[in-house]
Amino acid sequence: MNDGDHARRPTTRPMAAPPGGPPGSTRRVLPGRVSVRLRLTLLYGMLFLLAGLLLLFITYVLMAQVLDSVFPPGLRILTATGWTIETEELKARAIKGLIGRSLLVLAGVGVLALVLGYFVADRALSPLQRVTATARRLSESTLHERIALDGPDDEIKELADTFDAMLERLSQAFDAQRRFVANASHELRTPLTINRTLLEVALADPEASQDLKTVGRTLLANNARHERLIEGLLLLARSERELTTRTSVDLAEVATTVLETLGKAAEEAGVEMRTELASGVTVGDPVLLEHLVSNLVDNAIKHNVGDGGRVWVRTGVLEGFAAVQVENTGPVVPAYEVDRLFEPFRRLQQDRVESAKGSGLGLSIVRSVARAHRGAVYAAPRQGGGLVVTVRLPPAARS
Repeated sequence: MNDGDHARRPTTRPMAAPPGGPPGSTRRVLPGRVSVRLRLTLLYGMLFLLAGLLLLFITYVLMAQVLDSVFPPGLRILTATGWTIETEELKARAIKGLIGRSLLVLAGVGVLALVLGYFVADRALSPLQRVTATARRLSESTLHERIALDGPDDEIKELADTFDAMLERLSQAFDAQRRFVANASHELRTPLTINRTLLEVALADPEASQDLKTVGRTLLANNARHERLIEGLLLLARSERELTTRTSVDLAEVATTVLETLGKAAEEAGVEMRTELASGVTVGDPVLLEHLVSNLVDNAIKHNVGDGGRVWVRTGVLEGFAAVQVENTGPVVPAYEVDRLFEPFRRLQQDRVESAKGSGLGLSIVRSVARAHRGAVYAAPRQGGGLVVTVRLPPAARS
């Protein structure tokens, strides 16, 4: 069976919705939480009610004084029907009617005050909502965004300006870190390349002893692992920068290219590739997106059960997002280990231990590239062993 047969073999399992959020990005919702807007609305309504009751009490006192001055105690008033009414009864009826109607008016105006208070609170809190929305969008690759709040120089604007200043400092710190990783990686590539050349020349020498060739092959393999590590660090540093290339990219085409490249590696590992490639168009850097899919598939092949293993590669549109999903058989992955696999140099049940299967940067690069494209990575253990990794990216705008 050739590589093309692997790439074209369909699967009978559709792309599943991700079971959880991306590592480190789960948003907690506190049970029974009351929003600030609702609390302000209730506060406005309570203050209005207290002010209305106070006004009603003052009106009652003043009305009683006016009636006492107009209608002295003990005076009788003759009505048009011939009945006589004492002034005390007349004052009681007048005050009772005034209080009853005033309470009805107070209740109606109170409801109106609650509605108006809700909109006033919403308008007053809109700058804070803007700060919150910006903070949620931020990641290491989007620290260039700023709130840049306009308006009066009040406490909310001061908070937004302070937040912007903090973002500027964080952006500079992350840029310095990325430059250091990139520069250090570049500096390390040169001696590794020289070492590889010298080792290859030594191994090509027909007069070299068998022991020397054995040591040379070992050193060459070790040098190759270090080169892969350096390439991974360079790619990780590049993917964490702001994107400079943005074009329309179909994830199905990217996956097809990757499968053609890795088909031989899957066949040599005894891993069967199954695909379901539907169109899923996003906007971003084609090279970085190809690395994203390549790392997912390569990771699924390497961390498999060997002969008889399977890898499912799916692309398409999932819940309105362009998505790629890679599922593989393999060792059982505990749920508590999933988040750690996305950290640099982390491996299942290993910590910073050199492995022939990779440098431990594959999933870190996947997460970094996804974040640079304003996307998210979701991972969950597969029943029976293995992992299911889903990457969702913003869809391309329709013309």
